[in-house]
Amino acid sequence: MTQEIQNSAQHEQSKEEKTLEDMNGNQVEHLNPDFSRMSLKEILISFQEMLERGNQQELYKFADTIKAAFYKTLKKEKIAAGIVYSPDGTEEAGDDTVSENPFAELERAFKDIYSKYKEVRSVYVQEVERQKEDNLKLKRIIIEEFKELLEKQEDLHYTFPAFRELQNRWRAIGPVPSAQNKNLWETYQFLVEKFYDYVKINNELRDLDFKKNLELKTELCEKAEALLDESNVVSAFQKLQKYHEEWRELGPVAKELREEIWERFKRATSEINKRQQAYFEGLKEQHQKNFELKSALCEKAEAIADNQDSGIDWNAFSKEMISLQKEWKSIGYASKKNNQKVYKRFRAACDKFYDRKRDFYSDFKKDMQDNLVKKIEFCEKAEELQNSTDWKKTTDQLISLQKRWKETGPVPRRESDAVWKRFRAACDHFFNAKGEYFSSIEEGYEDNLKKKLSLIEEIRKFGEEESSSDKIEAFKMFLDKWSEIGFVPIKEKERIQADFKKAMDDCFGEVNSSDSEIKMIRFKKHVKDLQNTSKGDRGLRSEREKLFQKFRKLEQDIILWENNIGFFAKSKKADKIIHDMEKKISSAKEEMAQLEGKIKLIDNQYEE
Repeated sequence: MTQEIQNSAQHEQSKEEKTLEDMNGNQVEHLNPDFSRMSLKEILISFQEMLERGNQQELYKFADTIKAAFYKTLKKEKIAAGIVYSPDGTEEAGDDTVSENPFAELERAFKDIYSKYKEVRSVYVQEVERQKEDNLKLKRIIIEEFKELLEKQEDLHYTFPAFRELQNRWRAIGPVPSAQNKNLWETYQFLVEKFYDYVKINNELRDLDFKKNLELKTELCEKAEALLDESNVVSAFQKLQKYHEEWRELGPVAKELREEIWERFKRATSEINKRQQAYFEGLKEQHQKNFELKSALCEKAEAIADNQDSGIDWNAFSKEMISLQKEWKSIGYASKKNNQKVYKRFRAACDKFYDRKRDFYSDFKKDMQDNLVKKIEFCEKAEELQNSTDWKKTTDQLISLQKRWKETGPVPRRESDAVWKRFRAACDHFFNAKGEYFSSIEEGYEDNLKKKLSLIEEIRKFGEEESSSDKIEAFKMFLDKWSEIGFVPIKEKERIQADFKKAMDDCFGEVNSSDSEIKMIRFKKHVKDLQNTSKGDRGLRSEREKLFQKFRKLEQDIILWENNIGFFAKSKKADKIIHDMEKKISSAKEEMAQLEGKIKLIDNQYEE
């Protein structure tokens, strides 16, 4: 029976250590609200309604959660509204927001409600502690009355009702300070058992009481055993605590049955405790797994936040960060000691990323403003050129402006359409005028085509009739005539050019391949043709670079050949090799002279 007393005392102590709100006896059961999904006003309303209900258990359970949710939502909405923190700790509105803080009133209202809650809570706790002290005094009085009852030798008809009345008064009194609870309970239980064991009551009345207590304790055993089939382990454990409270309030059973009935109740208790322990062991493993999963998400978030690539795709990384946050929410809690720590780590990585993103777009806005200034300058230059009739030069200038326009980054969206239309209007004005001009002169292109066809026939006849002594002057003459004839229709340009080249090659081929003057005349024609193509100056620069590289190569070859001649000793065989090398050097020098003339010709075109 001593063991039963000890266990009962332990359960009584467990009861005392439960939340203070359990003393009210009028708790209102509510579903756990998700404050993180509420707006700031909804959180305020919920908190105010909770305060008005006055349910201390509900207030104690949700107050800190409400506070955390409120300030988290407040921070998000401030960031969304463009409110930032200046270095001195004050808040400043962004460029697109009003100068006053629109959240000040909401924040002040929340602080008022929270302050009222703290006041109510403090008063409540003080009242609970005072009530416990009062309960302790009342129970000590009952203990003393129990002792007096046991010392009296009065009639049973007086003693037993007095005993029942003391039991009822004891049960009606609430908890006492936990430090006094165990000794007080053990004293009370000892006196109750002493009353049953030593007070001279008639056996029939005592046996009836023992029988009733046995029935009630058997029923509690059955209820406890039924909990073994309940799927919700936590709920089963909580119900068991209530059964223990009921057990402690019941009187004893017959002496020979006390150990047996207690052992039955204890077996059920032991099994439920094992199930609860196994459940929390499994929960501990799950918490560790959740901690590992969340730590892995922290590493991914930190990798994104620390990415220093110059070409970082903020939109793509934002989507990835949102995906990580969704995955985070799908993972359960970690252990109490790790949960807040890993959450702070994940939140720090997220905050770092979004701070960097905000800084980037702040700089990006400045870059867009700079780009707008540049594009306005392009518009002004294009507008200066739009009425020009220097078609080729202006075309090149506008094409260069269009290229620089494309290379310049974006401008603010509200300005983008207007500045583009302005630039395009200036370009279109010029190119439309150019198109109209060349459309008006295309009528003469057909005549030019006929003239060039006639000239080609003239070249062919000359090749059949004239002697080679006149060919150099004739070559120059035909080139000049060809150059004097204007443009032909674009679709005929390549064909007529190819026919002209073939006729000239057929007529002057052997002269062209051997006479340097003819080669220079043909090169001049080539240069002029290059200038009339879309490549323009770019084509000339490319041609000059090729000639210069060839010139440098011949120059290096001559140095090498001249150096090699010095290594040959006097002999018949060596003399022949030296003679061949000298011919190669002479030929290379002639070619260098021609290349130098061509380079100067191109340079003169730039000067013109």
